[in-house]
Amino acid sequence: MKESSPFTPGNPVPIELFVGRAEQLEEILKYIRQTGAGKQENIFLAGERGIGKSSFARFLRTLACRENLLAVHVFLGEVTTLEEMARRVIEQILKESNSQPWYNKISGYFRGYIEQLDLFGVAVSFKPPEDKMNEILRNFPEALKNIADKIKEDKKGLFIVLDDIDSISKTPEFANWFKSFVDKVATHYSSFPICIMLIGLPEIRDNLSLNQPSLMRIFRVVEIDKLKDSEVKSFFERAFGKANLKVEDKAMDVMVRLSSGLPIFMHEIGDAVFWINQDDIISGEDVEKGIVSAADNIGKKYLDPKVYRAIRSESYRSILRKLGENLIFKFKKQDMMTRLNENEQRVFDNFLRKMRDLGVIINDPEGGRGSYRFANEIYPIYIWMESSEHRSKR
Repeated sequence: MKESSPFTPGNPVPIELFVGRAEQLEEILKYIRQTGAGKQENIFLAGERGIGKSSFARFLRTLACRENLLAVHVFLGEVTTLEEMARRVIEQILKESNSQPWYNKISGYFRGYIEQLDLFGVAVSFKPPEDKMNEILRNFPEALKNIADKIKEDKKGLFIVLDDIDSISKTPEFANWFKSFVDKVATHYSSFPICIMLIGLPEIRDNLSLNQPSLMRIFRVVEIDKLKDSEVKSFFERAFGKANLKVEDKAMDVMVRLSSGLPIFMHEIGDAVFWINQDDIISGEDVEKGIVSAADNIGKKYLDPKVYRAIRSESYRSILRKLGENLIFKFKKQDMMTRLNENEQRVFDNFLRKMRDLGVIINDPEGGRGSYRFANEIYPIYIWMESSEHRSKR
């Protein structure tokens, strides 16, 4: 009986299953090495949703540790204040250091504000009073430099990843604070062995630039895109191989194609196929059944919130269901117009614009003027399934 899937839908990929991104890894590793030599670096890792940014950062953290830096990955979901951001950074540094020989060196700097959360003191929490936290924030470069100095016999510096910055990046205070932070480092320190990497969508980078036009000049911008088919295949081989499962060639081809180079789809498809399979070989039949299950999961996680629940217009919903009457992966505007009623035809251009903005469809240059295709091959499967379910209820 199966006990555990090698796939991790919705979570960063395990280090041993990480594939691809060789150029971007080498570029950032160059900056990490410069940090170890005393040069402060600022990186902005950009990529669309589901592209694998957190998995990439997790792997980078491992590489930074190998370069003898103290590496921390800080998640800032829903954080909107600078004080809470700074508190989480310090707390994560303390957590990563708790069982290390240098812990007493840095914990003394924050003495009185650290709580041990269990009997054995393994878990720690950093909770300074408001006035102390304000002081730490005002002198954040000094605080980080102090930590770096205290651990220099053991570590070359710090690699700090700030993830889930959507909320705090919308505040002008964050952009202005970060610019001041970098300016102070540049004017006060000849050596500052600390690398800070922000992770976000391309539009977050744009928001930061609007809030502080000078800010983006300080970042090394690194973008990650979809994985190549060969990399997706390598991932599936590793993952299924970890479970001692072999994959038939045709089954592999289908999984690679429908994954569209997106890690979120790779894990959803792989996980669904893994649980459906009943022997030691992944067959075409396993994949066929798994795709239906994966499409349902993906649709409910990604299409329902941003499309079906976001669309208020009944005409839009009707058009979407007519698109799903048949399982198609591309279409022409003029062909669809013949299937729409008068109200639907009137809003069809706005519907197409909305679907493009939501990333559901894209222009299809190969099909000629007025041609569109879905952004990936999983979306139309879910739209077809939802349309079929709607018709059956009626």
